[in-house]
Amino acid sequence: MRCLVTGAAGFVGVPLVERLHRERICDLAVTTRAATSAFPSDVRHFPVDITETTDWTAALQGINVIVHLAARVHIMNDRSADPLADFRRVNTASTLNLAEQAARAGVKRFVFVSTIKVNGEENDRPFRHDDVPKPLDPYGISKMESEIGLREIAARTGMEVVIIRPPLVYGPGARGNFALLVGLVRKKLPLPFASLKNRRTLVAVQNLVDLIITCMHHSAAAGETFLAGDGEDLSTPALIQGIAAGLAVKPMLLPFPPSLMHMAARITGREAVYQRLCGSLQVDISHARDVLGWSPVVTPWEGLRLAVI
Repeated sequence: MRCLVTGAAGFVGVPLVERLHRERICDLAVTTRAATSAFPSDVRHFPVDITETTDWTAALQGINVIVHLAARVHIMNDRSADPLADFRRVNTASTLNLAEQAARAGVKRFVFVSTIKVNGEENDRPFRHDDVPKPLDPYGISKMESEIGLREIAARTGMEVVIIRPPLVYGPGARGNFALLVGLVRKKLPLPFASLKNRRTLVAVQNLVDLIITCMHHSAAAGETFLAGDGEDLSTPALIQGIAAGLAVKPMLLPFPPSLMHMAARITGREAVYQRLCGSLQVDISHARDVLGWSPVVTPWEGLRLAVI
C-alpha cells in the first residue's frame, strides 16, 4: 500500500506519520505547507500550498490511499471578514479539488478527517454516525459540505471515501481550551467546576491515529462515517482530575453554581468558551466497534497522562 498524508506536520499528522513509518504500514508520502527536513529520508515529501487550484499530479503518483488532514481549523475569535468563505475555500473547495484529482489518478480510498461539529455543538444524548447533520459554525458547515461533495465524487467515480468525525483531540502539544486547562491545573489555581455534572467525549490522539489507520485498510470501512472517541466520557471535574494526576498535583476544585457561571460567561462574551468547557457533548462510537471491530487503544486516564508528561 502506498499512502499520502496531507497536513503531515500538524497535531494529528505528526503522530500518524510516525506510527505509519515506525510500523512500516505503507510506503509513505506526505505534504506540508512548507519545506522541512523533519521526516525520515525514505518518506517522500511534497511542500504544497493547498488551494482549490493546486496541481496534485506529482504527489499522487502511485498512491493507493489518501489521509486528508490538512484544513483550516476552528479559530477562537476569528477576525476574518467572511469566516464561512475562508473555511469553504480551504476545507471544501480545496478538499474536493484533491479528491477529484485523486479519483482520476486511480486512488482507491480517501480517508477524510472531518469534525463532530458536523453533528452539532451540544447534546443531551450521544451523537450517532447517522444523525442528521446540524453544524452551527462556519468550520462545521465547511466540513459538512466537504463530506457531501466527497460522497458525490465517490458515487460518480467509484473511489472509496471514509469519513471520521472526532470530537476534541488531546495529546502532547495540544492547544486551545485543553492547553488552557492544563496550564491552570499546573499552576494549582482554584477552579470553580466541582458542581458541574456534564459529560463530554474526548479522543486521545493515539486513539484517533489508530482509528485512521484501521480505516485506511479495513475492507468494511468503505463508504462509512465513523465517530471517534475514547470509549469513556468525562465530566469537566473528572477531566481536571485526570490532568492533575498526570501532572502529579492536587487539583483545587471548588463548588460554584453552574447557572451563575453560565450567566457570567454570557455577560462577558465568553459563552462559547463556557460551552466547550462546561457543556455536554457525547459521542456514540459503537458504529466503529460494530463495523471495524475497533476499540480505543488507550483509556482517557492513560491518554491524559501521556498528554501532559
